[in-house]
Amino acid sequence: MSSITLRVIDGTDRGKVFNSIEAPVTIGREEGNTIQLNDERISRFHLRIQQDHDDLVLTDLESTNGSKVNNEDVQLKIIRHGDLISIGRSTLLFGTRKEINQGLESMGPHSSQYLAQAGSGEPKSDVAVANKDWQNDSRLLLSEAAPRLPERLSPGQAAQLAEVLEFLHSHTRQVALESKVDRRNQKIEIPAEKWQRLIDAHAHLSEYLRKIGDPG
Repeated sequence: MSSITLRVIDGTDRGKVFNSIEAPVTIGREEGNTIQLNDERISRFHLRIQQDHDDLVLTDLESTNGSKVNNEDVQLKIIRHGDLISIGRSTLLFGTRKEINQGLESMGPHSSQYLAQAGSGEPKSDVAVANKDWQNDSRLLLSEAAPRLPERLSPGQAAQLAEVLEFLHSHTRQVALESKVDRRNQKIEIPAEKWQRLIDAHAHLSEYLRKIGDPG
């Protein structure tokens, strides 16, 4: 029997983690689901994830607003670690960091290649998002031991920090939600304007780090 880990990365329940749940799993807004989400655009019983031999299969339970996997409308879909499941206003990431890392490592050296594409036109360029250190790091994703948030913040400081994180979250979420996954060729197609949004977020982070290190 397979266990399932889902992390809510967008929506009212953002930040919740559902660890090591045994399949089958149902998700919806009503009590009685394995995972109950507070989202009025999610159906009472929205989708089910069940095991079929070695695969985990997502089935949309004739929901009102449908289900998406990696921004693709689906009724029935085999899901893999690292997939984004979107229902209502909520987005869930499937898999632990370790499981996603193992999936990336199995793809080989091309797993770090992302394809920037403008709208429906032809690809403009291949963009390697990973630097040398990232490619040689077997952890691939962020460590489970990510830096802790600062403690004993004043209400004003907490509000400022939340505003900064929300700004960065909104930038990166658009890239994730509007990217198309091509698992056969081990590429992600990212609209050029969304790629630029991610670079802009990177630039803002650089400025924040400099100001924190040199407040004068």
